[in-house]
Amino acid sequence: MPIPIFMYHQIDIPAPRGSRFRALTVDPRDFRRQMTWLKRLGFTGLSMRDLLPYLRGEKTGKVAGITFDDGFRNVYVNAMPVLQEFGFTATNYFVSRQIGGSNEWDVPLGVPYAACMSKAEMREWAARGHEVGSHTLDHVRLPTVAPSEARRQITDARHELEDMLGSAVDAFCYPYGGQNGELRQIVEEAGYTNATTVNRGHARPQDDMLLLPRMTVRRHDTWLHFIRKCLMD
Repeated sequence: MPIPIFMYHQIDIPAPRGSRFRALTVDPRDFRRQMTWLKRLGFTGLSMRDLLPYLRGEKTGKVAGITFDDGFRNVYVNAMPVLQEFGFTATNYFVSRQIGGSNEWDVPLGVPYAACMSKAEMREWAARGHEVGSHTLDHVRLPTVAPSEARRQITDARHELEDMLGSAVDAFCYPYGGQNGELRQIVEEAGYTNATTVNRGHARPQDDMLLLPRMTVRRHDTWLHFIRKCLMD
């Protein structure tokens, strides 16, 4: 059975009209409605760690992956209580050099400031049963940097996050969705067991676990859009 893996970024009141990437901020009220629909439709929302047995065909059930890119603090504040209420788990992909920082990678693009989780908040995220994934050291466009720098970004981010957590970090997400065969190989050599892209679609057991597709959830998605993303590839 195809499995939807949802991609979120920020869960907050969207920035003013005309702001860059405004569509990637989902209002907290809409996020709650989406999780309500997920539950009504019979899905269990899972982190990538918890989803892997289903992706590998080792378990069966009506499940969906819930992922957040970038480690924003508003996910900790606005999304985590909802996830706890519904008994869902989720993966958040952290930019390791911006733990306690902000979305500095967005500044050149004119994106409004957004704080990232602190180390303590990231640890609490994990303590609540959610997963910490890696999103490189600095949120770079991996295909545009030298292979040695790509390897450093991918490998060192995992080590830094593991040092902060005291536990394994097995999930990776390609910043901006930038990936190719060489980068996939680096991700595998770094020891990650799964990695997500921005390629649209539902995941299947035969898919490459290091190139998994996702369904992007945007600010303007209606309840019907969300249901379609749950049920339709």
